[in-house]
Amino acid sequence: MQNKPKYSKRGLAAVVALCLIFGIFSGVLFKIQVIDGKEYAAAGSSIKVKTVKVEGARGEILDRNGNPLVTNRQGNSIIFDYSYFPSAKEQGKRNQIIGALISMFEQKGLPWIDNLPIVMTADGKSVQFAPDREKDIDELRTEILDLQNYATAQNCMDALIEKYELQSLPLAQARKVASVCYEMRRIVFSVSTPYTFADDVPIDVVALIKENSAFFLGVDVQIVSYREYSDGTLMPHILGRVGLISAEEYQEKKEEGEKYALNAVIGKEGIESAMESYLRGTIGVKTISTDADGKVTTDYSVDPEQGNTVVMTIDKNLQEVAKNALSKGLEALREDSMVDPAGAVIIQDVNNGEILASYSYPSYDVSTFSQDYKELSTATNSPLWNRALMSTYSPGSTFKPCTAICALEEGLITSGTYFRCTRAYTYLNHRFQCLQKHESLTMNVVSAINESCNIFFYNVAELTDIQTINEYAAILGLGSKTGIELPEATGRLDSPEYRASLGQEWMPGFTLQNAIGNGGSMFSPVQLVNYCSTIANGGTRYRPHFVKTVKSADYDETLLDNSADILLETGISQNTLSTVRRGMELVGTIGYCKNAFKDLPVKAAAKTGTSQVDRKINGVTVTTNNGFLITYAPAENPQIAICIAAEGAGSGSSLAPIAAKIYDYYFNEMGNLDEPQLEGGLLQ
Repeated sequence: MQNKPKYSKRGLAAVVALCLIFGIFSGVLFKIQVIDGKEYAAAGSSIKVKTVKVEGARGEILDRNGNPLVTNRQGNSIIFDYSYFPSAKEQGKRNQIIGALISMFEQKGLPWIDNLPIVMTADGKSVQFAPDREKDIDELRTEILDLQNYATAQNCMDALIEKYELQSLPLAQARKVASVCYEMRRIVFSVSTPYTFADDVPIDVVALIKENSAFFLGVDVQIVSYREYSDGTLMPHILGRVGLISAEEYQEKKEEGEKYALNAVIGKEGIESAMESYLRGTIGVKTISTDADGKVTTDYSVDPEQGNTVVMTIDKNLQEVAKNALSKGLEALREDSMVDPAGAVIIQDVNNGEILASYSYPSYDVSTFSQDYKELSTATNSPLWNRALMSTYSPGSTFKPCTAICALEEGLITSGTYFRCTRAYTYLNHRFQCLQKHESLTMNVVSAINESCNIFFYNVAELTDIQTINEYAAILGLGSKTGIELPEATGRLDSPEYRASLGQEWMPGFTLQNAIGNGGSMFSPVQLVNYCSTIANGGTRYRPHFVKTVKSADYDETLLDNSADILLETGISQNTLSTVRRGMELVGTIGYCKNAFKDLPVKAAAKTGTSQVDRKINGVTVTTNNGFLITYAPAENPQIAICIAAEGAGSGSSLAPIAAKIYDYYFNEMGNLDEPQLEGGLLQ
């Protein structure tokens, strides 16, 4: 018979204690869920939670040595917070706040975001559509106001006044308030999409708004990143700028599968635009909780991340030298020119296609672009135009090396072929001239390149045809886009087909004119410098490029490595190239550039060129000259090539002092500079 289990007093006490604890817990739970359930539910419902997308800072842009070109700084934006800003049903309150903000900013001379494509007329009595805003105007008519596509500016203004209850305001003030309301509607103002009223606002204005927060309901300050330029005048055409995304850009990005907010900042031009996918930061998500007592808690459910770092091929110091040399050089030519100084310089590494410097003159300051836009956009000398990439010119005698290559490669001439220059040349009853004063009237291709003899190349042109000349021009990259990252002109090769497209008949003399670079062919400076580099390096045509590498924001990873990109091994014989280079070396040592180049630490080869162009000056058509210079150095072992184009310059040789300043710096001073490098030599 088994004994019954015996329970100790200690065991019984533990059981009783557990039962008591469970009972107390059950009672508290019952009180919370049943007795006080409604009270706790009410408290919980009083907590407001909203999520806001936060743009990550854009990536930085550095020169090839790690010197900053574009960075970020923090500043204050004035925004409207949808959660606290008066609702659309309280349009009157909205108008009061908007009107007061506009008055405050205008009294202090500060800009605010005004994107309405309707402006006041000069007399201030009526309105008109803003110029060059057709797409925005169509959107305003049909999508914002639901009007017909033929509605006038006044029709649209009347609709805005009615829509936003602005009848009591003077027309000019109504237009300003309507501009803010229009933009809020355009970006779909909401909890997740706050509206930005003004950017980069001074701290005293921020304080004034904060002090009057009871009136400025929902008007808040947001700390954001702004682009900071080491020097806004250094290379504005290349770096480009950023701005608020347009409706068209938003739609394009949407179709490409890219996610952008309607108030996102996007690259508009230059490298900022070309490298947008790398530079753009990763969007984060910020959660903002406000309890019944007004206590605000902010937390990031997704952290925003800064964009990647773009390392350019540009050398900042060389860029500064090129900028100053071109600007001062063109201004020095002003007295001898009927044309306002304008032109471009572009410098390339002949052995890999890297663009080391590029500057277009006249220029502007990208850091003050918004303030200066009206003046810049209407300036007759077109400072916003990138002449280095977008302008095309008849190249003058800089084309003669191409003609020489064609004739030598086709076996039409040799280095021992001589023609006599009589300074006059008759071809099919057309009379052509050579204005050069030659040391000897009998010359071969080397001396003809050096002395730029038209008659020699007229004789060569008679031995071939325009199609063959154009074949070699195309091989050397002339008359077609180079493939550089930024927008560029295509250029043109003159031909019977081109003339037919103009309704013109191809005349036999056109071949002769094109052989000396004064026909209908048109090339950009970037094409000319790449052509020069191809001759200099022995016949390899590289793709010119501005971007060297792309690094992650922490520099740990290389996302893009732009190594030398060979577009074409031309196959031009080394004997031909050597012959042409001998002629170009003479230009730099005993020819038209000798005085400018004589004190350089290296020998430089070159070819000058001048072409005529008709311009209207004071309403009268006048024939003027453009000047060109293509050059490379050292002549024996080329490293860099330079192209300089000058509108209105008397001759290409007048540009040699500009190139000399660049060479002097590059070969005398650059090697002695201690350039900064990122930690670990990541830019190498």
